[in-house]
Amino acid sequence: MSADRPQPAQSLRIAVVGAGSSGLLLTLLLQRQGHQVELFERSPRLRSEGCGILLVRSGVEAIAAAGIPGLLDALLAGGRPVEQFVIRNLRGDLIETSPAEREPGELPSLLIRRQAILEALWRHADPGSFRGGTELEHWQQDGDGVEARFSNGQHWRGDLLIGADGVFSRVAPLLAPQRRLHYLGDRVWRGVVADGRVLGPGDFLVVARGRGVYANAFDLGPEDPAAGGPPITHWGFFQEEPLPTSRAEQRRLLQEPVPEQALAKVPADLAALIRATPPERVVANWSFDIEPLPQLVAGRVALIGDAGHAMSSSQARGMTAGLEDAVSLARHLAGSGAPQGALAAYEAERLPVVHRYQERSRAISARTGRIRAPQQQAVTAR
Repeated sequence: MSADRPQPAQSLRIAVVGAGSSGLLLTLLLQRQGHQVELFERSPRLRSEGCGILLVRSGVEAIAAAGIPGLLDALLAGGRPVEQFVIRNLRGDLIETSPAEREPGELPSLLIRRQAILEALWRHADPGSFRGGTELEHWQQDGDGVEARFSNGQHWRGDLLIGADGVFSRVAPLLAPQRRLHYLGDRVWRGVVADGRVLGPGDFLVVARGRGVYANAFDLGPEDPAAGGPPITHWGFFQEEPLPTSRAEQRRLLQEPVPEQALAKVPADLAALIRATPPERVVANWSFDIEPLPQLVAGRVALIGDAGHAMSSSQARGMTAGLEDAVSLARHLAGSGAPQGALAAYEAERLPVVHRYQERSRAISARTGRIRAPQQQAVTAR
């Protein structure tokens, strides 16, 4: 361990479940502190799927606060600072433009591919700690530690278990049995395509009518910033519809492309861009959030990211909140107190913050939805 890294009061055995952005960042921060960290992931390999994301300034600031040499520079090089926000109506007419405000010396909000974030984090992690193809089945704790059992028959026992396993968390239900997913009313498609005709550099576009958002798109810059090439555009398309009760039907509908009758409602240039996107570069999902939980910690177990506070994308705070969680939890674990006390201090710091994020995101979703979304429709985890 490098001499410039903080020395932990004790080297803890820690399991992090979920290798998304928050789980990866927490893992490498704890490894740098000298803890024995194993990163468990349901997928057999590092997940890099997904499209683009607006990483708001506080998310970029969380990366800076992590203090990992080269990480912030990698993200800034791999993304595009937001330059302006553009609103167009369904005919394509301009409604409003507003510049992205930034004071001199401030970090920008970034338009960046999820893959670029995950790969930048992974380059700093210890690959020997990665346990792919391990889906959590159950965990339990006692006064001496935590034990976890995985679907491949693997067992783990250690000091702390951290659930960073997203909206469909397997860690969270035992920590917070009242946790339920709530459907927000949208089937959502997202894609990335090489096309620079719709947007200018650093543009974030919203297509809306009245209070309803139909689609968005933003500029990601060249696919390989070092080599240049044509700009990549991220797009999202939102269709409000009931959630089928059958999981098989839910999965089937997520394999469909955006319906032509829906595409006909948005400006022709954006519709053409969506049609031109290769199917392998499109992902689809149903939109969920959860009600604010009364706790993020139970003894030796804690939740970070969407596992503890999944929210709508309306405020672009989902990934940011998870990165902030990781930095906060690592900071508290670097202290000299007992690990359970560090987790309790993390919860006291983060719970009111993420509650505000969740409430604000829900309120914005309610205002911008075209119809009243069935927000109280409870859904069990898959």
